[in-house]
Amino acid sequence: MVQSQNKKVDLTIKGTSYMGIASYGDIMIGDEAFEYYNEKNVKDFIQIPWDQVEYVSASVYFNKWISRFAIFVENGSRSFSFSSRDNKKVLRAINKYVPSNKLLKSPTFLGVIRKGLFSLFKKH
Repeated sequence: MVQSQNKKVDLTIKGTSYMGIASYGDIMIGDEAFEYYNEKNVKDFIQIPWDQVEYVSASVYFNKWISRFAIFVENGSRSFSFSSRDNKKVLRAINKYVPSNKLLKSPTFLGVIRKGLFSLFKKH
């Protein structure tokens, strides 16, 4: 059994981890770390201490709906993607421990294409 890093828990909610094959479990946000525990496999867990979080990026559609979010650690070299039943509530709980300037909106598909096209025609 895995020992939780949190001393105080702010939010526990059902969630999905998108590391390889999607797995279902519980997301726990506390004073020390972001934690995810798989419902069926106790060896499948993710614990991310707040001091290792580089930034959090959320996929926002129509400026209203958040489909999933990703937590980036170690200078953006590693990311963990999650979704929950209420992503806004999860991001608000994360905002207590991660500053607002590190909560980012991920670029849309069309935004990435537009930026790529402009960079092709940009004078160097």
